[in-house]
Amino acid sequence: MDFPWMTFVNFGVISAALLLGTLIRARVRFFQKFLIPNALTAGFILLLFYNYAAPHIGMTQEDLGGFAYHLLNISFIAMVLRKPAERSVHGKKRTLSMAVLLLSGYAIQAVLGLVVTFFFIFTIMPDLFPAIGYLVPLGFSSGPGQAFAIAQVWEAPEFGFAGAGSVGLTFGALGFLWACFGGVFLINIGVRRGWVKRSESKINGKSLRSGFFEKDVALPIGSRLTTETEAIDTMTYNAAGVLLVYLLTYLLLKVITWLLAFLGPMGNDLASSLWGIGFIFCALTAMVVRKFIAIVKIHHTFDNGSLTRVAGLSIDYMVAAALGAISIVVVKGYWLPILVMSTLAGILALVIIPWVGSRMFPDNKFGRTMIVYGASTGTLATGLALLRVIDPDFESPVASDYMPASAIVFVFAIPLILQIHLPAYAFRDNRPELYWLSLGICLVYVALTAVGYLLLAKKNRFRKARKLWLAEEET
Repeated sequence: MDFPWMTFVNFGVISAALLLGTLIRARVRFFQKFLIPNALTAGFILLLFYNYAAPHIGMTQEDLGGFAYHLLNISFIAMVLRKPAERSVHGKKRTLSMAVLLLSGYAIQAVLGLVVTFFFIFTIMPDLFPAIGYLVPLGFSSGPGQAFAIAQVWEAPEFGFAGAGSVGLTFGALGFLWACFGGVFLINIGVRRGWVKRSESKINGKSLRSGFFEKDVALPIGSRLTTETEAIDTMTYNAAGVLLVYLLTYLLLKVITWLLAFLGPMGNDLASSLWGIGFIFCALTAMVVRKFIAIVKIHHTFDNGSLTRVAGLSIDYMVAAALGAISIVVVKGYWLPILVMSTLAGILALVIIPWVGSRMFPDNKFGRTMIVYGASTGTLATGLALLRVIDPDFESPVASDYMPASAIVFVFAIPLILQIHLPAYAFRDNRPELYWLSLGICLVYVALTAVGYLLLAKKNRFRKARKLWLAEEET
């Protein structure tokens, strides 16, 4: 019988690449030295396979972008459904400081992208799509999945940005490279100069480098059973809850699309844009569902560890699929702006985040700096990987403070994300004022986060401003 196979064939190829990437990390010192995530290695393997080998055997990469889109949404749902930890007053202050730095990074990257885009349009690339600059914060601070999802909207005929999805994925890939190489550089500098109070033996731990726990050691608990396996497996139960929320999100977007259709062409354009930022609606729907299951007192049936595993699975496959979906032919046409924007964004992250973090964070300065740096150049998983280098057992409150901080960022970033299509509308409708409006909104975000820094850093605001890092004893 003729069963549909290609979806599972593609997932099989992605799985093979992930296993190969894991083997490479376990055996090759270069990948261990720079803590390169296995999913990133797998993604570059898939990039070569789908661009040069797959076409000769009748396979295409057209489905991979869709995989990245859906897996991104699923990862958001899984993380939001987790039961949040109780916050103390001091914990709330620590969380707020992390949120301010995360949001400022996003806003600064957006301003950088828009300004560099303006420069290229008025010099050597007058036909450059004006919204391409937004792919800097989307690729670096949000990850390749979000960059692809939003950029896909710009491939529509009315916008005409051919290959926008591949360009977005490329920014995501370059962000990961800055996360890995830049993060390891900061850690090594931190160890040598005493910024981090951890023994170097932990940093050079064999299991951390290889990616596998050693034989005959006590293994950490990743999830716990909340159901009797005879009735339903706990992982099945948690995954079913995540996918049910995804179904509710789909129905919500269908209803919104139906209502917006009454507004005519303008409403249809808005609806199309909302599907591109589906992860926002996924998170909002998950928040409502999480509140509901707390009200009906069934939250104990969901396991945070299992939901984290679902999110981790989604992120690993999403990253690998996203990089495999990049079209090298398309990216060649935009290599110069991509190179300039990504290089400037990487340098800014490498300088601004340590400078601000060392002056604003009240405790665990280096750990908080590293998780924010990783999240501002890759994903949450990248930030946690960098944190684990200096805090292998997550003994500090940094990791637990990050999740509520990211939730705060998500809420306050919604207006910024909703206006992200303004430069595209400026291009389509020949209304340059929309471009400047978008840039102005980003500058307002930069100003507001700067005020937040001044309030939180207090006496350390400009102390020893020429130093990249303000040590604990100097605060």
